Amino acid sequence: MPVMTEPKLISGNANRTLAAAIARRMSMHRGMNVSLCDARVERFNDQEIFVEVFENVRGEDMYIIQPTSNPANDNLMELLIMSDALKRSSAARITAVIPYFGYARQDRRAKARTPISAKLVANLLTEAGIDRVLTLDLHAAQIQGFFDIPVDNLYAAPVFALDVQHHFRGRMQDLMVVSPDVGGVARARELATRIGAPLSIVDKRREKAGEVAEMTVIGDVEGKVCIIVDDICDTAGTLVKAAQTLTDSGATEVHAYITHGVLSGPAVERVSKSVMKSLVITDSIQPTEAVKSAPNIRIVPTAPMFTQAILNIWNGTSVSSLFETDTLLPIYEGLYSSL
Repeated sequence: MPVMTEPKLISGNANRTLAAAIARRMSMHRGMNVSLCDARVERFNDQEIFVEVFENVRGEDMYIIQPTSNPANDNLMELLIMSDALKRSSAARITAVIPYFGYARQDRRAKARTPISAKLVANLLTEAGIDRVLTLDLHAAQIQGFFDIPVDNLYAAPVFALDVQHHFRGRMQDLMVVSPDVGGVARARELATRIGAPLSIVDKRREKAGEVAEMTVIGDVEGKVCIIVDDICDTAGTLVKAAQTLTDSGATEVHAYITHGVLSGPAVERVSKSVMKSLVITDSIQPTEAVKSAPNIRIVPTAPMFTQAILNIWNGTSVSSLFETDTLLPIYEGLYSSL
């Protein structure tokens, strides 16, 4: 492939704040002004999506920044139509930067006559002309295998480890990392290993779908500062109940680190009224005003990590280097410089 010009960024409407932050970070890295590509993503009166790009993109290395969060269908269609517009305008390569990959929870057939929607979305993205996907904390790692194009899956755990070491300085020996279910043990263990903390599990039993009948703590959390780790917080019902169970089992404090703050329905109110001291999420999904004003919800930026990943893809260097603390710490120097 011939050497490409500077990477070009374009954004849909799903999370323009994050897209602008990535552009600002890239301007710092490149020593030149990097702005989002001039385009419009609008709706006709019947809500059909219309995209028009006002800049020449022929031969360019394009990066579409668009999480497929709520409204998932609208944001997914924006991404597909933007890709089609760029492909038909002769862009050399199109990378979809999807901070939150929607439909990831439907990654297998759990029962008869159900879809595997994550595979369907993978097919749609590929057919729309996307050459590469960059995402964050896929709900299931095997989704990468649904694509016939390269997929770079970044992880929030290294950034969360920096945040924990910064905010719990002097209390690291009291920490206990907790997985809210058996299926999330690998994710929780990753953070526990990075911060040198023990691991516990909250085992839940369901009598019917969507309703937790009983929770049991596996491990001794007496006198511990518990940190619940998960990838998605939707309605926060299970999370709040797990926090209460840990408190009842003797935990002195409960905090949560969740990558994608979907926080739909009564989630923010539940978190605000819960025993949790703090819920830390990333900005992979555009936070609502309710999320921003919640007293115990804090947002960790992902723009530094995504910017470096985009630059590494563009210049052909390692993306997996961003999994290492030594690589991430300089990128997040403004936030965690005292570590």
